[in-house]
Amino acid sequence: MNENDIKRINELYHKSKKEGLTEEEKKEQASLRKQYVESIKSNIRASLDNVSIVEPDGTVTELKDIKNKKNGK
Repeated sequence: MNENDIKRINELYHKSKKEGLTEEEKKEQASLRKQYVESIKSNIRASLDNVSIVEPDGTVTELKDIKNKKNGK
């Protein structure tokens, strides 16, 4: 997802409010929104993989290690 894609999402949103969208534009808008949401999810996952938890006893546990343990990896 790049800046042009986000700009296009906004353009389609504003056009939908003013005059409506064609079926093709509605499909494009849905596709771009889906890509945007997936991009946000990916960024959040990457951020959470870099989180460390410091336990009261001083040990440090990586959040990704907890996730992997829970998923049986």
